[in-house]
Amino acid sequence: MSAIPSVSPSLVDVTRDAYRVPGVVRLTLNRPDAFNALSEALIDAVQTELAALAKSDARVIVIAAAGRAFCAGHDLREMRATPSQEYYAKLFERCSKMMLAIQKMPQPVIARVQGVATAAGCQLVAMCDLAVAADTARFAVSGINLGLFCSTPAVPLSRNVSRKAAFEMLMTGEFIDAQKALREGLVNRVVPVDELDVAVTALAASICAKPREAVEAGKGLFYRQIEMGIEAAYQLAGQTMACNMMTDPALDGVQAFIEKRGAK
Repeated sequence: MSAIPSVSPSLVDVTRDAYRVPGVVRLTLNRPDAFNALSEALIDAVQTELAALAKSDARVIVIAAAGRAFCAGHDLREMRATPSQEYYAKLFERCSKMMLAIQKMPQPVIARVQGVATAAGCQLVAMCDLAVAADTARFAVSGINLGLFCSTPAVPLSRNVSRKAAFEMLMTGEFIDAQKALREGLVNRVVPVDELDVAVTALAASICAKPREAVEAGKGLFYRQIEMGIEAAYQLAGQTMACNMMTDPALDGVQAFIEKRGAK
């Protein structure tokens, strides 16, 4: 009798209508034994799912993780096995492309952080549009402790928290707890770990209740204008708002406010 072949578990578990909220899709990093380290295969799996979801009717994406850790950064064993500058450059380019996909997709992306998020794992939290963390979660960009400055994590980290807070984290490699992450702006909400899904559900449902057109236009505008000078930002914002105003949900919403009735 031949043995039944084992089935390898998916690196990313996909749950549609997650938390019983239509339109919410949860992507769960599924390398718990490796603390969800970003191997090449996991980076590619996340990239593939994000690309598909960007073209779908999903309204909100939640990035979660299995096991004790959210994400421990890059897979150092895999990295050390191919010690060449060309390989490392391609690896970081590959990871950056995946991170940027989060910002470029039309749907808001929420990080559900149940455990430690270090190095590229902290980068992943910072790249998500929103983040809800358990009060037991901790964050660090700890490459400096290994002689490696966390250059790519520094990009979104320095765009989320104050310069001095980001620089201290990058230069010391020390952990910050969830409450400090909240104060510094790395996460939006901190709740007891057993209330994490309730908080994520509430945030996702709140966004899903808003008109898709406004949410998608708003996300695109938010990231484009933040890198511009103020005059260019106002020009882009005015054009975006004018286009948004001509959508049916906006026209009806404004009319409903005038008539003191509920929107359709």
